[in-house]
Amino acid sequence: MINVAKPNLPPLDKYVELLKGIWDRNWLTNNGPLVNELELRLKEYLDVKHLLLLSNGTVAIQLALKALGLTTGEVITTPFSFVATTSSIVWEGLTPVFADIDPHTLNISPAAIESKITADTVAILATHVYGNPCDIEAIEQIARKHQLKVIYDAAHCFGSKYNNRSVFDYGDISTTSFHATKVFHTIEGGAVFTQSAELLKTLAYMRNFGYDGPEDFACVGINAKNSEFHAAMGLLILDQADANLEERIKISERYDQKLKGLNVQHVRIQSGATFNYAYYPVIFQDEAALLKAVKMLNDNWIYPRRYFYPSLSKLRYVQPHECPVSEDISRRVLCLPLYTGIKDVEVDLICRLLLRAQNN
Repeated sequence: MINVAKPNLPPLDKYVELLKGIWDRNWLTNNGPLVNELELRLKEYLDVKHLLLLSNGTVAIQLALKALGLTTGEVITTPFSFVATTSSIVWEGLTPVFADIDPHTLNISPAAIESKITADTVAILATHVYGNPCDIEAIEQIARKHQLKVIYDAAHCFGSKYNNRSVFDYGDISTTSFHATKVFHTIEGGAVFTQSAELLKTLAYMRNFGYDGPEDFACVGINAKNSEFHAAMGLLILDQADANLEERIKISERYDQKLKGLNVQHVRIQSGATFNYAYYPVIFQDEAALLKAVKMLNDNWIYPRRYFYPSLSKLRYVQPHECPVSEDISRRVLCLPLYTGIKDVEVDLICRLLLRAQNN
């Protein structure tokens, strides 16, 4: 069986060695030494000013909305993302307003954002889809013009850069996921990034129940901490990060070479961006061709995913919005298996089956 993604794991003996240290210290969570070490190493690796390790990427978005004081109003967001992007807005009592996407980068369209701004708009929540950075300069120009907060859902973006800076460096707050299937992972986990020391302080309170010392609380908070066990995994995966990113490039290049005869489009990488090859999406000419390809692969125990389908503008718990580009792309896009350790013969098999499906 070949799945769309597969977690990368370090050598077991190295993980066990770190576990022995956790046992010796008997310090399992609550901002332990491995969590602190991982935060420091990630800051250095990513060359970012501030970050906080969290329990997952969804709570990262929720904390970002809270920390920016967004308690009511409309948040302009993308209809083409994982459901957590929209769900977090709704969960926090805000109203998602969908701006359609660019048909080439698949990121939220700056022109569409501007057309959706009203007196009730308080923020923009944009996703860097597949690790491909948004048109950050245009979005931030719009935000300054209309005095809006900007949050970037950068769940896919470990290793991505924009104008030679980490994508995590942009926006009032950027968030990411360190879920097991991501380029870098801590089994379950996530992080928030900000340039503001004051926002960082607020986020730090919020991730730990609002504690300000043993008997005082600075604000309302939740339990968004991560554990020493997750941090141990992250430290070892970080050791492999450069090699893993290089391997993803090679796998993607092999797909490029072997799929030259396939009648599909590819995502256009944003100008000024360095892509991390988090996914390998292909866009078929129509949904019928996609479904034919999926059946061919599934019949051979290969399981790509329709990331992202359906368009979030079609969710039953949001106000209906017409987003024709997102709705069209979501029906035609398919992410092929891409992960550290996938074999060349497996990639070649996938490509042969896709071409067979097209030509049958």
